[in-house]
Amino acid sequence: MCRSLRPSALIPPGLIVDQVHADPQQVNITVHSAHGSATCPSCGTLSSRVHSHYLRRVADLPLAGRPVQFLIRARRFRCDAVRCGRQIFTERFASDVLTRHARRTARLEGIAHHLGLALGGRPATRLAWRLMLPVSKDTLLRIVRRHVHLPSEPLSVIGIDDWAWRRNHHYGTIVCDLERRRIASLLPDREQASAQAWLADHPEITVVARDRGGGYGEAAAKALPDAVQVADRSHLMENASRAFLEAVRKSMRQIRQVIGSARINLNLLTCAERLQYEGYLRREETNAIVMTLGAQGVSIKQIVRQTGLSRGTVRQILRGCRSDVFRQRESSLEAYWPLLEALWTGGCRNGAELWRRLRASGFRGSLRVVGEWTTRRRRAERMADEQFQRVPSARTIARLMSTERDTLSKTDAVTMAAIESGVPTLVKARDAIAAFQTLIRRGREADLTSWIARARQSLVASFANGIAKDEAAVRAAITLPWSNGQTEGQITKLKLVKRQMYGRGHLDLLQARLIGAE
Repeated sequence: MCRSLRPSALIPPGLIVDQVHADPQQVNITVHSAHGSATCPSCGTLSSRVHSHYLRRVADLPLAGRPVQFLIRARRFRCDAVRCGRQIFTERFASDVLTRHARRTARLEGIAHHLGLALGGRPATRLAWRLMLPVSKDTLLRIVRRHVHLPSEPLSVIGIDDWAWRRNHHYGTIVCDLERRRIASLLPDREQASAQAWLADHPEITVVARDRGGGYGEAAAKALPDAVQVADRSHLMENASRAFLEAVRKSMRQIRQVIGSARINLNLLTCAERLQYEGYLRREETNAIVMTLGAQGVSIKQIVRQTGLSRGTVRQILRGCRSDVFRQRESSLEAYWPLLEALWTGGCRNGAELWRRLRASGFRGSLRVVGEWTTRRRRAERMADEQFQRVPSARTIARLMSTERDTLSKTDAVTMAAIESGVPTLVKARDAIAAFQTLIRRGREADLTSWIARARQSLVASFANGIAKDEAAVRAAITLPWSNGQTEGQITKLKLVKRQMYGRGHLDLLQARLIGAE
């Protein structure tokens, strides 16, 4: 049975319509309370003695594309309680209808709150005006801040990590509830003292998932000595790959000697590569000076003062990590080298044609990149009595050594075989890293102690020492299901919200939009 819709059904409960006036710009509805009495907010006494009336203007949800305004004939009552200090009070409405001093009904306030949570200030304002809900950006942000509901459930398993207010300048800390998959708190900095104070306020926490940095680990150890710390598995895998890359960089001199490229053939270099080679020669002079001072027992601080180099550069030189000839970024051609080799071997020797075929396969680089590769390859083939003297970068060598031999091109396979036979220490380091990554993937916690002992005898000894210092957290990462990957995802969400506000959102507003919206 279809019942007709009555106008009173569109009005919030507890209000009675007196008059409706509609014009092309706005709908004005005069209403009054359906209750004959009201309760004194001070003493709770029920009173029906009306003192006076006044008109209260309140915005409501739009109707037929026009904004709606309630004209509420509110009443003032007299309080009959003898000991009550309030003689006159204003009638109150239910919180789900109209709150105290509100200029919007509760249902309109809820819509504005959700708009502010989803879009922020200025974007939400533009959408609100299109929906006939005129509200300013400042009002939207005030509504979001006013309706924030911080979680009150006790925490048991958390993930903690840092996030950038401004990269390389200012960082904050995010704490996630890993069991409920939501953000628990945001801290204004990433100082150890701040994290320790927050953790000390939550003694019920039993598991702390964190990154490999020492700050959060020390804070958790001091504030929650009985809690289990879990190292992030993705960071462990990334640190292992970086350790092998550092081992390759330390072995670049031996690698160049092994593959016969200790002497660079300038005839095979492009103009850009020749400039890089000249810079390499200047760096080698600087490296020799620093290595001589280091051999004489001069401290890093004194070397920095004498040479004017930064502390990080001096450390890299002393560790043998600044010996690459061509310090270039990862080439955009690397993913297409197998296809490029196949096309070249098949007889396609024109740079523009090669570029067009690569573009058809998804390559997004420029013609210049393919043209330089073609020129270098053509020069190498023209000089039959000399081999191609270009040494791959350390990053490329690390990637190729970690790749299955069957997937490499013939040239790369021959180069890798020469490196493996000439630099056996690098092969030992690669095998140690591969064993560690297999240990993490398959959960072989019992093999960790023996792995540390073997890895300490290789080029990745510093990485093994770091694992030994954090052995308890690494073992927990292997055996427990918790990790910090969920926290990284929440950081991505935080960055999205922060950028929606053009990076100008304060900590309380970020918490309101991220935590209060759950």
